[in-house]
Amino acid sequence: MTDLDDVFRGRFDGKVALLTGVASGIGRCTALRLAAEGASVFGLDIDDDGMAAAAAEITDAGGTMATRHTDVRSVDECRAAVDACVQEYGRVDVLGNIAGIAAHTHVADVTEAAWDFMNEVNVKGPFFLAQAAIPHLLESGGNIVNIASNAGLMGQAYTVPYCATKGAVVNMTRALAMEFVKTPLRVNAIAPGGVNTPLMGNFEMAEGADFALMKNYMGFRSPSEPQQIAALFAFLASDEAANIHGSIISADAGLTAA
Repeated sequence: MTDLDDVFRGRFDGKVALLTGVASGIGRCTALRLAAEGASVFGLDIDDDGMAAAAAEITDAGGTMATRHTDVRSVDECRAAVDACVQEYGRVDVLGNIAGIAAHTHVADVTEAAWDFMNEVNVKGPFFLAQAAIPHLLESGGNIVNIASNAGLMGQAYTVPYCATKGAVVNMTRALAMEFVKTPLRVNAIAPGGVNTPLMGNFEMAEGADFALMKNYMGFRSPSEPQQIAALFAFLASDEAANIHGSIISADAGLTAA
C-alpha cells in the first residue's frame, strides 16, 4: 500500500468505497490508495485472481477490502453488487466507476458485437451502478467519480467506439450532476490520457493505421502512472473537494490543453 504523508491518513475513516476494475491498473491503485487512507473498500471485477491479490495486499497492510465477482454489463449484477456492499459495510460513500475497455479498430471493421460490448462495459455498467448506488449516496452525502478519458473530449482516429463511450461518460457525469445539484451528492469524472496500465500495455494498433492521423493525440510527455490517477481520485472523493461538482478533470499531461 502507498506510504502516504500523515496529512492524508484517516481522510476516509468510516467511509465505504465501492470500486470497479480493482484487479489491475487504475482500479487496483485506487483501492490501495483509499484503503491506505482509511476506507473500507468493496471491489468489483471479473478477474478473481487479480481481486484476490489486491485484497491480500490491502489486508496484509492492515486495511479492509471485500470483493465480489461482478460483470458490470448485467443490470442485475450491478444492483446485487450495491446491495452486497451495503450488506457488508452498511453504507456507500464513494462509487468509483473505473472498469473500462478500449480497442483500436478501423471503422469498417467494427462489429455489432464489439460495439455493444464496449458500450455495455464503459457506459451501461457505470449508469446502472450509479442508479443503484445513488439512494445510498444521498443518505451518506457521498459522491461518484467516473473514469472518462481524453478520448471523450477529442476525436481520435481508429477509436470511434471508445471515443463515443467515453464522451457518453463525460456527459453522463454532467447530467447526473445537474439532476442532483440540489442534493448533497457530488458527481465528477477524471479524464486521463495514456496511463501505464495493462490496458495500455496490451493495446494493439489497427493494421495499416496511419500514424499521421494519430500524432495529435499521442502527446509530448510520458504516460501517467496509475498511482497518480488514484491520488487525484482520492482528492475528488474526499471532503476536501466538497466544492467540486459536475467537473471533468483532465489528467493528460497537457494533451487536451490546445
